[in-house]
Amino acid sequence: MLAILISESAPIDTIIKILVVKFILGMIYGFVIDFILKMKNKNKQEEKIIDICEEEHCHCEKGILKSALKHTINIFLYIFVLTLILNIVVEIIGEETLSNILSKGSIFAPILASFIGLIPNCASSVIITELYLSNIVSFGSLIAGLLVNSGTRIINAI
Repeated sequence: MLAILISESAPIDTIIKILVVKFILGMIYGFVIDFILKMKNKNKQEEKIIDICEEEHCHCEKGILKSALKHTINIFLYIFVLTLILNIVVEIIGEETLSNILSKGSIFAPILASFIGLIPNCASSVIITELYLSNIVSFGSLIAGLLVNSGTRIINAI
């Protein structure tokens, strides 16, 4: 998002406003989620790395290199497939239709931007940021999509 804003010569006050909102909301929600997770795991001990390795069947005890390679390949395939699906959907729907659905007047724009933000790669952030800079989506839709995108790692923690 930041690279797109800078490369498109967005006004500095716009960049600062977006960063401050993301920072403040990220801090608030981070503390809330941390509190909820601590309350949820109050009587449980912290999971040990061995338990995680057994659950993931990554065989860390046989060496970290093989385990890291397995996880890297899994993540690569996951992101590749989702990016492929995203490109196919955008190609079928069309950028113009997507822009119309996400337009400022639509009450569904923040919700749809949030769903787009759930796609775990930077393409969703780029799309939402470019639509904002083109004055197609509102500031609320931009923040909704960007916050969800940065929060995809939190979902895995819960």
